[in-house]
Amino acid sequence: MLSCRISAPADSAARLLFILPQIRKIAMSRPRPRKRGPAEPARLVAFNKPAGVLSQWSDDPHWPGLGRSLSLPGLYPAGRLDRDSEGLLLLTNDGALQARLTDPASMTPKTYVALVAGQPGPEALAALRRGVTLTDGPTRPAEVAEIPEPAWLCPADPHDGPATWLSLTITEGRNRQVRRMAAHVGHPVLRLVRWSIGPHTLAGLAPGDWCDLPF
Repeated sequence: MLSCRISAPADSAARLLFILPQIRKIAMSRPRPRKRGPAEPARLVAFNKPAGVLSQWSDDPHWPGLGRSLSLPGLYPAGRLDRDSEGLLLLTNDGALQARLTDPASMTPKTYVALVAGQPGPEALAALRRGVTLTDGPTRPAEVAEIPEPAWLCPADPHDGPATWLSLTITEGRNRQVRRMAAHVGHPVLRLVRWSIGPHTLAGLAPGDWCDLPF
């Protein structure tokens, strides 16, 4: 997983102008699909990534990669989903599509359902909706709502203490962004599942399953 530490100007407007090119540079450093042959069709695949699986093909010394679940030569993730998170991961062999999905300037909406510790009050929810300032700069405003536990979720390990389910839609893709936003307002994430990226959703996909998508 890609991460970075950026020394940015103190002024918030200058900081934002400084950080956006750095984020684009990080996105462009991700593995890119090779150029397709003339008879090779473009593909976009949806994968329901289980928790504990890396968003890369190879294993690391402690955790399995995508290669344990998938055999899709020539396809690469369009974006990342951190090891502890679950849900929708898109893969493609189309470099232009991968760039469009991962470029922060495209503002592709991504919706997550998050189980957070405690009961966020109106002030915490309003802060998330306005945008909060993280170590790498201010976030864009988010759509946030308290929801009942989604019926489509698979059971997970029990947690201690009160907790609340939230739906959050963001238009950025920073490293562990939803987790950091929730922690910033005092409600750490206990479970995080990505439901959708743009028009593509997890509908009909069990954990570990994948399907081809039209685009």
